[in-house]
Amino acid sequence: METIDNTTECTECKSTKIVRDYTRGELICGNCGLVLDADLIDEGKDWRSFDKESDDSKAHAGPPINIMRHDKGLPTEISFSNRDSYGKRIPIKNRAQLYRMRKWQRRIRISNATERNLAYAMSEVDRMAGKMNLPRNIREATASIYRKAIAKNIIRGRSIEGVVAGGIYAACRQFGVPRTLDEVADASRITRKEIGRTYRFMSRVLEFKLNPTSPHDYISRFCSELQLSQKVRMKTAEIITAAEKLELTSGRGPTGVASAAIYIASIQNNERRTQREIAEVSGVTEVTIRNRYKDLVKHLNLTVEADES
Repeated sequence: METIDNTTECTECKSTKIVRDYTRGELICGNCGLVLDADLIDEGKDWRSFDKESDDSKAHAGPPINIMRHDKGLPTEISFSNRDSYGKRIPIKNRAQLYRMRKWQRRIRISNATERNLAYAMSEVDRMAGKMNLPRNIREATASIYRKAIAKNIIRGRSIEGVVAGGIYAACRQFGVPRTLDEVADASRITRKEIGRTYRFMSRVLEFKLNPTSPHDYISRFCSELQLSQKVRMKTAEIITAAEKLELTSGRGPTGVASAAIYIASIQNNERRTQREIAEVSGVTEVTIRNRYKDLVKHLNLTVEADES
């Protein structure tokens, strides 16, 4: 509360001691307690805070919606402070009843099968995304995809982990940071085959509008893990662009083409990386890199002195 100095008088006792109650939005006479005005608009005074205590005391809004929580981060909660809304202590004879209310409130936060499903699924999204070092925007996109899957009733008969893994794969492609099915499978407890099957079904029902994955999408990540310079990245992009014009990437895995292009570019810029090193980063076999490398060198007329290792 705040006492204000103005010419306003109480209509009952004519007192000028007027108090503004920010909690209830009321203008109150400090002498007789008469409510002079209600539903006052917050004029936006200094809400700055410099510590946790002042931040809590000045807070006048709840947290934002969090799609990563099964209840979107908007739960009801009965405080453990044993005080009522006026700050007065709850009488001892009523505390047993308050304890039972708290207990049942915790139980009904997840009151049906759908909420239990969502709670478990959101924890799986966090676990898999954390294991794959994915940013928050991809986690939120995965949560949104999963909620759409529940709304379309396509969860029935499929594992929660499988649908979450399929959602992560789709979200990564949607934001231009694709991960291979093998990488998603390593982070989950689901096989690559099941994730692919679930993703295709979700794509058909939820009508994902995603462009095919391009070898360009993997250049930055692979080169970063191989500690290659910007010159190698630019040269890799040039090789892939030339290969796309001749349709050499059609029908071939984007990770294999990207790996072969990185192998060629690293040699041409004197930052040689072996086929084995690139294979460990990209998740493809050395044989695949070797075959894609031979195709690129042959059709693009490139001169490379490779050690075939």
